[in-house]
Amino acid sequence: MKTKIHSVLLLRRMTFASFLIATILLSWNNWAGIEFVSAAAAPEKAEGVIQLTAKNFDKSLSDGNAWLIEFYAPWCSHCTRFAPAYEAVAKQLHSEKNNKHNVKVAKIDGAAERALSSRFSVKGFPTFFLVNGWTVREYAGNRSQENLVKFATETYEEVEAMPFLFGPFGPMGQLRSFLMRSGAWVVGLYENLTETRGLKPLIAMAVLCFGGIVVGLIMIVVLGVFMMSKMKQD
Repeated sequence: MKTKIHSVLLLRRMTFASFLIATILLSWNNWAGIEFVSAAAAPEKAEGVIQLTAKNFDKSLSDGNAWLIEFYAPWCSHCTRFAPAYEAVAKQLHSEKNNKHNVKVAKIDGAAERALSSRFSVKGFPTFFLVNGWTVREYAGNRSQENLVKFATETYEEVEAMPFLFGPFGPMGQLRSFLMRSGAWVVGLYENLTETRGLKPLIAMAVLCFGGIVVGLIMIVVLGVFMMSKMKQD
């Protein structure tokens, strides 16, 4: 009986520890993507398409509106040809008021903002999403001004929303973004060590590996101490 109780308590502690780690990762991920700027530097209200980046994404989407977002790439010919029509979509939706929700129209350079592309599991360009709170729906119809406007205001309810667990605002989406940011940070640090500080590639790799081991050990020790103290209290 005691063994069963201890097993249940251990499972609870492990679940709480996992939640704590996820919260820390999500907080770091959101903090890393936000630039502390004045209100004048935030995306201004405009008739045209709003440009979103990792620095203003979460803050912009927390305004209570629905967002129609296009992931594009500068080298994508389909994106370039559709750009005028998408500007027309923005002007139409920004000037209209919908009974269900107001829609803002934005675009993200998916080739440059790889962390955001990873969060949304973007596999090609252009790709369109309607984001309303934490509910995300991907547009799969033909690209036209009329169809996108209709999707954003009417037919979106006919499209199944992405599962929250694997969506851009869920744990898996945030984890994908975190890993992408971490990888970019490690690559940048490696280039800094080799190009700026003049270290040899093998030495730079050894420094990065040692740093990763140290961080991992610290996390293991902290979690171990936390869980042991909780078990002793119970």
